[in-house]
Amino acid sequence: MPAEDEARQTSDRFYAALNRMLNGDAGPLSEVWSHEADVTTMHPIGGRQVGWEQVRPVWEQVAHICSGGQVRLDDQLLRTGGDLAYEVGTERGQGTMAGQTLTFEHRVTNDYRREDGGWKIVHHHSDVSPEMQARLSRLQSQQGHTTS
Repeated sequence: MPAEDEARQTSDRFYAALNRMLNGDAGPLSEVWSHEADVTTMHPIGGRQVGWEQVRPVWEQVAHICSGGQVRLDDQLLRTGGDLAYEVGTERGQGTMAGQTLTFEHRVTNDYRREDGGWKIVHHHSDVSPEMQARLSRLQSQQGHTTS
């Protein structure tokens, strides 16, 4: 199978796993992500994580407060070269985050790398979402007030 088709299948698995995360289950993301120390994310909620040990907990934290969500990748452009691939596009979706329904549209870049005969995602970067950041900030404030 051509490398571009293999990378596209990994992208499909990543977005299926992302949809599971938006419904409270971050587990499938572990299967599609590389677990190496050089993986990175820059989420719509802000921040930057480097290494699987930083990337994984953020997915789990977001899954814990999400439900009823869905996301799709539109305008996908995917290119491969050797053992690396990248895609750009627009993530569009909606979901409930900490009890509040949000709709989003973010530009996104994902990078993939061939590892052990298959493809894994090694980088996910999307536009920052002020709405998501505000919702998380309010949630953290509420939690801070209940534990003080």
